Amino acid sequence: MRALKESMLKLITETSTNLPPDVRAAIQRAKMRENAGTRAGLALSTISDNIRMAEENVSPICQDTGMPTFEIRVPVGVNQIRMKEAIHEAIAEATRLGKLRPNSVDSLTGKNSGDNLGPGIPVIHFEQWEKDEIEVRLILKGGGCENKNIQYSLPCELEGLGRAGRDLDGIRKCILHAVYQAQGQGCSAGFIGVGIGGDRTTGYQLAKEQLFRPVHDVNPNPELAKLEAYIMEAANQLGIGTMGFGGDVTLLGCKIGAINRIPASFFVSVAYNCWAFRRQGVVLDPETGEIRRWLYTDAPKVEDTPAPATTGLVGEKKGNREITLTTPITEEQIRQLRVGDIVILNGLIHTGRDALHKYLIDHDSPVDLNGGVIYHCGPVMLKDKDGNWEVKAAGPTTSIREEPYQADIIRKFGIRAVIGKGGMGEKTLAALKEYGAVYLNAIGGAAQYYADCITDVEGVDFMEFGIPEAMWHLRVRNFAAIVTMDAHGNSLHKDVEKSALEKLAQFKDPVFV
Repeated sequence: MRALKESMLKLITETSTNLPPDVRAAIQRAKMRENAGTRAGLALSTISDNIRMAEENVSPICQDTGMPTFEIRVPVGVNQIRMKEAIHEAIAEATRLGKLRPNSVDSLTGKNSGDNLGPGIPVIHFEQWEKDEIEVRLILKGGGCENKNIQYSLPCELEGLGRAGRDLDGIRKCILHAVYQAQGQGCSAGFIGVGIGGDRTTGYQLAKEQLFRPVHDVNPNPELAKLEAYIMEAANQLGIGTMGFGGDVTLLGCKIGAINRIPASFFVSVAYNCWAFRRQGVVLDPETGEIRRWLYTDAPKVEDTPAPATTGLVGEKKGNREITLTTPITEEQIRQLRVGDIVILNGLIHTGRDALHKYLIDHDSPVDLNGGVIYHCGPVMLKDKDGNWEVKAAGPTTSIREEPYQADIIRKFGIRAVIGKGGMGEKTLAALKEYGAVYLNAIGGAAQYYADCITDVEGVDFMEFGIPEAMWHLRVRNFAAIVTMDAHGNSLHKDVEKSALEKLAQFKDPVFV
C-alpha cells in the first residue's frame, strides 16, 4: 500500500487542525445559548476564533495534541504490521512538521522521545471485518481532559448525590457526578463517552470508543438513548459552563455503551473530552492505501449568527473591567484587580509546567522572575529556515497539577501572575493573598488565538526537559485572560464548584427504576 503513509499523515493533520462538522455544530449551538457578554460567552467567542485560525493556518487547534489513538477495521489478509509501520512513520513526520507536539515521555526517566513514538504510543487497535475497505478513525485526546476521566465501582457514595446502587439510576448518578467533578479543568464545555460494565480496562476502552460516535446520532438501545438525553438536560443545569466560568452550557455531547460484566464487579467508566474534540476518520483502498472518502462529514444544520463587532476577549465587554498590564508587574497593580477583570498582558512571560516547577523548588531560576508571569503552557515549537524558534501553538495547560509547588514558587521568586486553565486550590489561593499575586484563566484549547499574541521568542532554558516542559521566554502583546483568583482571597472556581454541588443535589432522588 504505497500511499498509506501519506494517507495517515493527511488524517493526522486534519484531526489536529480542523474540527469535524458535528463538533462545530455542537459548539455553535452552545454559543447561541450563552449571553455574548458573559464570561462563558466571551470564552466561546474566543474558541470560535481559534477554530477558524487553526483551519486557516493548518496548525494545531490545541497545543496539547494528546495521545493518538487509532481504531482500525481491516479486511482479512491486510498486513497489520505494515500498517503500524506506516502509522509510526506518519506520526514522526507530523511531529517534525509541527502538526503534533512531541508528547511521548519515558515513564521512568522523563526523557521525551521527540517524535511521539515509544512503547505504548501511539495506541493502535485493529479489528477484522468482511468489507473490502479499510476504516481508520483517529482521536487526539489531550492530557487535561484525559486527567478528568473517572471510573466508579458500584455501589458507592457520591458527593451531593448519595448512594449510587447497582442499577440504571446508580449509573445515572455516576455520570452526573463525572461531569460535576471535571469542572473547568477538562476544558468544558465537553463531551463524554460512558462505558457500563466490563472490567477496569475494557470499561475505559468502551468509554473512549463511544467518543467515535457522531455527536448527533441516536443510541440504538432505547434505555441508553433515554439516559443520554436525560444526562444532556441535567448536566446543563449544573451551571459550570465554558472553562468552568459558570454558564448555561456544560456538556456538548453524551454517548453511552454497555457490555457484560462478571457478578462481582460493576464499573461505570467515563471518558471526558474537551471542546477541542479532535476526532476524524477515513476509508482507505485496501490495495493502494489511498483515501476513498472521509468520515464525519455531515452534521445537522445550525443557523449561524453574525459575528459581533469585536470577538474574543479583547474589546467591549458589557460591564467587565479591562486592565492592561506590562511586565514586570507591581504588587500595587495586582492588589487593584478583582475576580472577573479581563487583563491584557504585554511584555515578557515565561512558560513553566511540571518539570520546571519541580526544579524551581530546589534551584534558582535562570531568569529574574520578580514581578513576572508564569504561563502554564507546553507550546508547539518549530525552527524556521533561519534557525529561529517559531511558536505554532501556545494555549494553557491544566494548572491544578502545579498546586503542590505554586505557593512556594510565588513566595520564593516574587511572581505576580500565574496563567493557566481550570483554577488552583486553597494553598495557592492563600499565597496569592499573602504575597500579592493573581491567577489568570486563559481559554483552554485556544492555542492559535494565544500563539497570535506572541511577538517574539527571546530564549529557552531546560531543553533537556523536552519542548513542552522547557522554560520558554516569550514576548507577548494583547494577551487576554480573566482574573479568576485574586489577591483578596476570592476564587471564581471555588464559587462555581460550590454552586454546582448545590444544583447537583437536586438530582439525588431516583429517576430511573
